[in-house]
Amino acid sequence: MALDRSCGVHATCVPIRYTSNTVISPLGKERLLRAQIAMSNIATLLKAEISRISRREIRAQVQPLRRASTSYRREIAALKREVQELRRQTSLLVKRTTKQAKAVDAEGSTPPLRFVAKGLRSLRARLGLSAPELARLLGVSDQSIYNWELKKAVPRKEQLAALATIRSLGKREVLTRLEAIDDRHKKKVARRLR
Repeated sequence: MALDRSCGVHATCVPIRYTSNTVISPLGKERLLRAQIAMSNIATLLKAEISRISRREIRAQVQPLRRASTSYRREIAALKREVQELRRQTSLLVKRTTKQAKAVDAEGSTPPLRFVAKGLRSLRARLGLSAPELARLLGVSDQSIYNWELKKAVPRKEQLAALATIRSLGKREVLTRLEAIDDRHKKKVARRLR
């Protein structure tokens, strides 16, 4: 019976062939077995060390990525919460504006005021006012009245509303308003002169 003994690690090691005629002392067999075990232990130790070092290197490379990933997840979650809150606020604002628009419509929609230059001339004639007097009543310049009558310009909404109120007045009321405006103007001038 022949026993082949080699280290099992190195390819260059020549196996020692023991035959049944070779006498090996029990001490030699034990050394031989220890050498074989030591060689196999070195191989497993090297393999374990290599895997340990590679795991450490991988961990060193992956750890910053994990930290970044968790921070990104946190930021994404915060952004999602913010978007959800903004959506809720916009839906509330839409509901409020639709309610307010409905309330304004329900209160009574007044027809839009129209301006006709011919109507302005006839209003002045009916009330017996000159263009500067009508301008004082409306709080605009004399030139504005002329431009409106010649269709060169159109009064603004506030001025249209003032025209609508003057349309509903009579001659006496218009004259009393003009006198009140003139009195206020005289008082301002008197204050400035003091």
